[in-house]
Amino acid sequence: MATILYGKAVAEAMKERLAADAAALTAGGVTPTLAIVRVGAREDDIAYERGAEKRCEILGVAVQKFLLAEDAAQAELLCVIEKINADSGIHGCLLFRPLPAQFDEDAVRGALAPEKDVDGITDGSLAGVFSGSGRGYPPCTAQACIELLAHYGIDVSGRDAVVVGRSLVIGKPVAQMLLARNATVTTCHSRTRDLAEKCRRADVLVVAAGQRGLVDAESIEPGVVVVDVGINVDAAGGICGDVRPEALEGAAAYTPVPGGVGAVTTSVLAAHVIDAAQKSASYEKGRL
Repeated sequence: MATILYGKAVAEAMKERLAADAAALTAGGVTPTLAIVRVGAREDDIAYERGAEKRCEILGVAVQKFLLAEDAAQAELLCVIEKINADSGIHGCLLFRPLPAQFDEDAVRGALAPEKDVDGITDGSLAGVFSGSGRGYPPCTAQACIELLAHYGIDVSGRDAVVVGRSLVIGKPVAQMLLARNATVTTCHSRTRDLAEKCRRADVLVVAAGQRGLVDAESIEPGVVVVDVGINVDAAGGICGDVRPEALEGAAAYTPVPGGVGAVTTSVLAAHVIDAAQKSASYEKGRL
């Protein structure tokens, strides 16, 4: 019988340490604070925002929200980013993407101060992931995949990992993070030829293509560990992943959707904010 890799257990395991770190900072006069920047009112953004606020409240991380209209101008958003950069009381920024069509997303990403990039969106943070330097923070969802595997004692060293998806948000960084942990990684995507055959090679299969039901039973070999990062709406209006449910019957372990990776992501986000606040406090202390 497959082991279900629930994200709630991972978040609970992280909770005590993170809450203690946040409390120590607050006792020392520094309240770890996250800025949430949202343009428009996409339902998925709002849902994640609620989850992030709830997790931050539990852990003792303050939240400031900067909400712009769907038709806001780029100059208005850049002004918000500049304000966040200049505010020493804000330690991290979550910027919801994709942005509406009128924005130059690369310019907006580049405007955020690297030390406040807690979701791995700037070139500097991504360079840290790919170089292995440890600089900056990886994208929260990509790190959540790694945290989840580690929590359940799934060692990827020497194993074949297949990542389906090539975005800079999940696919590419999680592939690099698996490689850094000595997995042998194959990256696939929606246009990969013979995708099912390549997926069958996996000991660990991470699916993050954003396509409902892309991976079917033909793609899954018995004993595989499946990490489904997909969040899609099914025909009945419910939430489902990128992997068809019937494909998981022979898996050794898998993440549910919902209740898997997404439940860990907000804890990783809060952890990054707390770490950024600790670094900021240490820097300020060193200046005195």
